[in-house]
Amino acid sequence: MASVFKGYTGKILDINLTDGSIGEYPLSDTDRERFLGGRFISTKILWDQIQPGIDPLGEENLLIAMTSPLTGTGAPCSSRFDISAKSPLTSGIGHSNSGGRFGIHLKRAGFDGVVVRGRAETPVYIDINEDEARILPADDLWGSDTEKTQQAIGKGGKLVIGPAGENLVKYAVIVSHERVHGRCGMGAVMGSKNLKAIVANGKKKIELFDTPGFRDGVKKWVDMLKKHPATGDLAPRYGTAQFVNTLNRKNALPTRNYARGNFAGAYSLSGERMAADFLKSNTGCPTCPIRCGRVVEFEGKRIKGPEFETLCLMGSNLEIDDMEAIISWNYDMDLLGIDTISTGNALGFAMELNEKGLWDNGLFFGKKDNISAIIHDIAHKKGIGADLAEGVRYLSEKYGGKDFAAHVKGLEIAGYSPRAAVGHALGYATANRGACHLDGGYMIYFEINGPMTLDPQHYQSKPSWTILDQNLLAAVSAAGSCLFTSWTFVPPAAFALPKKPSASRAVTKLLTHTWGTVVLLQRLPSKLFKLHLPMLPHSKFLHLATGMKMDFGRFLKAGERGYTLERLFNLREGIGKKQDTLARRFTHEPLNPKDPKSVVPLDKMLPEYYRIRRWDENGIPTPAALRRMDLDFVNLRDVRGT
Repeated sequence: MASVFKGYTGKILDINLTDGSIGEYPLSDTDRERFLGGRFISTKILWDQIQPGIDPLGEENLLIAMTSPLTGTGAPCSSRFDISAKSPLTSGIGHSNSGGRFGIHLKRAGFDGVVVRGRAETPVYIDINEDEARILPADDLWGSDTEKTQQAIGKGGKLVIGPAGENLVKYAVIVSHERVHGRCGMGAVMGSKNLKAIVANGKKKIELFDTPGFRDGVKKWVDMLKKHPATGDLAPRYGTAQFVNTLNRKNALPTRNYARGNFAGAYSLSGERMAADFLKSNTGCPTCPIRCGRVVEFEGKRIKGPEFETLCLMGSNLEIDDMEAIISWNYDMDLLGIDTISTGNALGFAMELNEKGLWDNGLFFGKKDNISAIIHDIAHKKGIGADLAEGVRYLSEKYGGKDFAAHVKGLEIAGYSPRAAVGHALGYATANRGACHLDGGYMIYFEINGPMTLDPQHYQSKPSWTILDQNLLAAVSAAGSCLFTSWTFVPPAAFALPKKPSASRAVTKLLTHTWGTVVLLQRLPSKLFKLHLPMLPHSKFLHLATGMKMDFGRFLKAGERGYTLERLFNLREGIGKKQDTLARRFTHEPLNPKDPKSVVPLDKMLPEYYRIRRWDENGIPTPAALRRMDLDFVNLRDVRGT
């Protein structure tokens, strides 16, 4: 359906693999204005198109690849696109965001997104080229790893699965060039449809509302990113692994299945170590000036280096300090198509089950000689790999150990210890797709990792800050930008604070106790914020690209609206307050044995979190909240039974 807004192509492919039909999905401009793009548009389509209770791996599920208005416009760090479906891990909303080239190629082919329905009888792939699409046989590709598959389908933007997706591993990923849609099992949904790959090609230009203003603004935005200490120095120099040593010092590095927060071998896993001993060059997504990606050499071949999450969850979480081994495992998991975060969690949990005599599986903390074989067994569901492939929640239900099972809603926890930063823990518990640091609001940056921080244990301040971060980062994602562009929210001068302890303590106290102001910010009508923030220029660029009425107030409201619709989708699936929780290890077992308060006081934070969001005591958005966010199409009777 054509759009009056620029930045969009105005067309979304609708492909039914069951009957082979190919058409166009009719999306209104009202939905474009309300939900922007990416995960939010996809959630609206899933809300409208699938019935609650369907099997995530059944043909009734949809697989949606969706770009955003900034995707492919040349704005910095704007190659992002989303893949969404009902998640086989959580049975709730599933979405996974990545950079790379597919989203740009898809828009140049003339489409904002692709909705895939049904299931092909035999393996197929989808070829998209300049306003048209074909469903082609892929029998000869079935069984191939992600690298060989991408080589076989020619040029363009590519989405592929490996053996893990074909075998319906619950945390199978979708690979796009060297980037990975890692979370929520989107690769398993793709495999359940007998869909091996999607490739897109095109040369169409994306029209902008204000081309001169946009191009001039891009130069200034790139300059800001290059000059900022976070995006112009630390990220290019050390990548995401820059956080390993900081987290270790502050007792927040997942160690021994999250039993501890520090690891003696942390430096061996750090960005500093990688830069000194393994790094060959930097890389990054198209239009990205940050270049945080790592290129390392392995067995005479230059390959993608592991990110922070992989290094800690396959490293400290398993009590393994061998970076070379982790580089090898990371490469294997990308080829096989499995999520490194969920894999590291499943292995760590299995090691503790074995240690406690609950499951004799041959896995031990600190033992690395059988890990490579187990990774392959997970991808092919062989031996103990068949159980590991189902995820931590399944393992805890089969073998026990729910008290130390590190997941939320079925999605394994990311690489930060919840007890060290209670706002981050609240984000894990309330994140719509499960235990995600990004969906959860990435509060760790404002509690531990960043140059100026809140008191990480001050629970009273965290509901308001967590909500603000969740809404803001969700809007950044839906607009089409990398979340790392939000780091410029912290002024460059703040990076001198760690060298000034007294000033740093004063700033921490001030920030921590401004939480009432943050509550007020979210209570005030969005129309009062008719401005653009210089350090977060996303709203300005949305206007310049699309012509939409857009300012910071509308931008933040779009984040809140989309986040709430994801919540409503989960509620309709029976996922609500009961699932906004953490394992007992995090809420009742002190991280520091000498400090009984070093637990997550979730029961104290959750009611206030609901109140600020205008949800009732059961975590259900009130009619007033829905009216405020223009979610008039939602019938609360659909979710009241939760």
